[in-house]
Amino acid sequence: MIAFVGTPIGNLRDITLRALDTLREADAIFCEDTRHTLRLLSAYEIKKPLYACHKFNEREAAEKMIALSREGKKVAVVSDAGMPVVSDPGNAVATVLRGAGEPYTVVPGACAFVCALVLSALPADRFTFLGFLPNKAGEKRALLRRYASAEETLVFHSAPQDVDKDVGAMYEVFGERNACAVREITKIHEESVPFLLSEGLPGEKRGEYVLLVSGAPERECPLNALTPREHILHYLNEGMNKKDALKRAAADRGVSKSELYPFAIDL
Repeated sequence: MIAFVGTPIGNLRDITLRALDTLREADAIFCEDTRHTLRLLSAYEIKKPLYACHKFNEREAAEKMIALSREGKKVAVVSDAGMPVVSDPGNAVATVLRGAGEPYTVVPGACAFVCALVLSALPADRFTFLGFLPNKAGEKRALLRRYASAEETLVFHSAPQDVDKDVGAMYEVFGERNACAVREITKIHEESVPFLLSEGLPGEKRGEYVLLVSGAPERECPLNALTPREHILHYLNEGMNKKDALKRAAADRGVSKSELYPFAIDL
């Protein structure tokens, strides 16, 4: 059996009992950085064979996992921190396993962007996680433009050397928005700093950040500038029947269909 295992994102005590059991029972552990994982295992007196599984060798590592699993061995897959696959190596591994028909499971654990969403106090009923933005400025802006009108909270990862450029691109594309920068989650110097995109994030940038940006403000439908009769006619001219045209116009204007019905009697 192969298991993707969530590991702490800072505080080493943020590991589940099941995760520890899985690591102790594993015959092999595949990890992003063997030195980093060795520190975690040493903290819990676990000694296991470690194999590298990073973005440059995921497919080869996956083939090795499959071979071990089919020999009856137990395999664990971890990243340096948090949940493998989520902005970390592992997605290519999962693709190879699925293609080969090899079963695998997941052992839940910490996830930085979920913790940051809580710490930000921004709306969390709906959100979009976009991970790291592209390095090239043009590609960065192009991706942001795709989400410029999204009304839900947007969540990004950002390396310390990229924070200022990322925030600047967000302001250029989104305009003024409330934002929050969260870093050192679960560590001694954990901080959650609210700021405006126009002002940028103050201070020296250290450690990896989760940047959260409020969604686009709700915009009134431009059709509401029409008279009620013209509004209904617009949808009729698009090919809708009267019932559907009334329903759409009422939804646009935030009123009941019965309120607009008198304007549609003779249409």
